[in-house]
Amino acid sequence: MMERFRLKRQAPISECKSEPCPKNDDVVGSDDPFPPQLNIPEDDQREATARLEPTNSHVYAEDEDPFMGLKLRRSASSVSDYKGDYIDMSSHPLLLKILQKQGDRQVLFADKVLRLTGSGNMKRRILLITEFAIYIVDPESGTLRRRITLAAVEKMYLSALSDNFFAIIIPTEYDLLMASTRKTEIVTVLVRATKKASNHELKLGFSNCFEYHAASDLPKEIQFEEVEGGVKTIILRKE
Repeated sequence: MMERFRLKRQAPISECKSEPCPKNDDVVGSDDPFPPQLNIPEDDQREATARLEPTNSHVYAEDEDPFMGLKLRRSASSVSDYKGDYIDMSSHPLLLKILQKQGDRQVLFADKVLRLTGSGNMKRRILLITEFAIYIVDPESGTLRRRITLAAVEKMYLSALSDNFFAIIIPTEYDLLMASTRKTEIVTVLVRATKKASNHELKLGFSNCFEYHAASDLPKEIQFEEVEGGVKTIILRKE
């Protein structure tokens, strides 16, 4: 079963269809990371789109930039000073307890993001990146939803446009599709942390159409199209 799953997941991203089938489409939105149909509260939108404050920042040199000009980025995402902790970890004892239980101490990145579920819904989650793992936490209950070791992450997929989506590909499990206005920082932190933790380079794939697994047996295809005023994103269920 696992071997079949691995082989299935090795399909090249170029196999994406150029004309999406209108059946079973999940139209996510445009350049606005929180389009009206997602029904995200205004307070959450303001919080997620807040400008970066370079307090306690780490300055990344030009040669550490994993994008290397391959990604059309927004002006805000080109800021090289990153804060890392955007939720004030010291004020969240439940999060600290989760990390302590897993033996993780150093938090490289902490922020609220949007995660797309297998059913196509948007869920607010806290994304934590440490020296050894990725944590997905429910911000309402403080419950750990998922922990992924950095060694298990094979690659990341992003479009070549200025949207907020990124997919984290985990071949032995199921993948993560998320959206964040701080995507550039997330990618940069993951590239550096993965290399340090497992001594392997995290692969980055840039395409306006790629496949990911919303569940182990649920492949989906996400397509990005530049339209007037932004980027249209469509998610298709693969048959």
